[in-house]
Amino acid sequence: MRAAVLALLAERPMHGYEIIQELEQRTGGIWRPSPGSVYPTLQLLEDEGLIVAETDGGRKRFTLTETGREAAATAAETPPWAEFGDEHVSQAQDFRQAAFGIMSALKEVGVSGTPEQRQAALEILNETKRKLYAILAESE
Repeated sequence: MRAAVLALLAERPMHGYEIIQELEQRTGGIWRPSPGSVYPTLQLLEDEGLIVAETDGGRKRFTLTETGREAAATAAETPPWAEFGDEHVSQAQDFRQAAFGIMSALKEVGVSGTPEQRQAALEILNETKRKLYAILAESE
């Protein structure tokens, strides 16, 4: 989180929420850090003298200090989002789309299905979970 915040602030001053949005956008939605991880990191960086906060319309906008620019330059050389290549992002989006489709079908079975259909769906879900974990076990 620290390196990501510094690398983003090397580009321009940002609000905490902007940092969250930028990271989500740059990773194709794979990484959307929570406010509970971003804001404490911003506070830590401020305490270390690497960034300063300016109040802008009731919100804090964070800017690098001179010392922070040096740390940010190092972080920007290999930003954390660089590990999420186009293929990785595309596959993650395919996973998300498939999961939403499954959840939609599951909801429909739960609402409209008979008790027997719901039981069959539950068995399929449990078997799918076992098979997914088996995929991971094969590589170990």
